[in-house]
Amino acid sequence: MPIRRLVMDVDKTVDEPDLLSLAQAIENVDGVLAVNITVDAIDIETVGTDITVEGDDIDVAAVVRSIEHAGAVVHSVDQVVAGAYVLERVPRAR
Repeated sequence: MPIRRLVMDVDKTVDEPDLLSLAQAIENVDGVLAVNITVDAIDIETVGTDITVEGDDIDVAAVVRSIEHAGAVVHSVDQVVAGAYVLERVPRAR
């Protein structure tokens, strides 16, 4: 089952790694075709980011290793899209 999209909550220090280096580290992982890093919180020492990774068959373990090797920390995996194509979330109507 190929992983097509991965959305993660990732923290990094204010100084390192810079966003470009982090994006490049993730993009170099097999199966990754695109990376979006969005800053969602800034503290005195840390920067919180939402990272979305898309591809054909993402090696999730390698993505996590690349993030950690760059000097950031994965707090959670918030979305996984797997299968033959990218299926967008459909909110439930109540």
